[in-house]
Amino acid sequence: MSAQLDVVYSDEHLLIVDKPAGLVVHPARGHREGTLSQLLAGTAAGGDPERAGIVHRLDKDTSGLILVARSEQAHRLLQAALRRREIKREYLALVEGVPPARTGTIEAPVGRDPRVRTRMAVGGAGGRHARTHFTLERRLGRYSLLRLALDTGRTHQIRVHMQAIGHPVCGDPEYGTPGLLGCKRQFLHAVRLSFEHPMTGDPIDVSSSLPGDLRAALERAEGEAA
Repeated sequence: MSAQLDVVYSDEHLLIVDKPAGLVVHPARGHREGTLSQLLAGTAAGGDPERAGIVHRLDKDTSGLILVARSEQAHRLLQAALRRREIKREYLALVEGVPPARTGTIEAPVGRDPRVRTRMAVGGAGGRHARTHFTLERRLGRYSLLRLALDTGRTHQIRVHMQAIGHPVCGDPEYGTPGLLGCKRQFLHAVRLSFEHPMTGDPIDVSSSLPGDLRAALERAEGEAA
């Protein structure tokens, strides 16, 4: 296994990686080499050979926890648990503005943006059901720190849903204001994974701290709000 990867949980059946921003999860058009799945070659297994073991994905510039299977059986069971919404995925996002309520649910289909093929959009082409829950963690002047949970896993789901309600993720180059608060990427971090182990049934609950670049942006927001 590559020394570049921060593996925060590992056993014979699965592992959890704390993915850095900038690392693509699996090969795709424009990103054929140096992906997470390639770095895990010989360690991960199950599913599509090009993305062996990958249970769910994160965008290239979204950091945080990602779950990987180490066998075909573990992959199949984890995928089934994901479909049943038994794997809890939580994210932290700093967004522009303040939502009208402390908690809420965004339920709107996400599909391909018909105008810009690299983007997704609510109601876009081939739109699929998507649901995102949010809770206000902290209000910071003209920004809000939100904790989000996913019921579905559509491409760019959180980023598209937050833009759709008028609160884009800070620094998001596709759906928000690039460079806001000094962010060189979207302020989005997969902060927690919790689920039952597919083989033993034991509870697994893993958390990840905000990386340095997002901590710095949060401090800037706190400074503005002071």
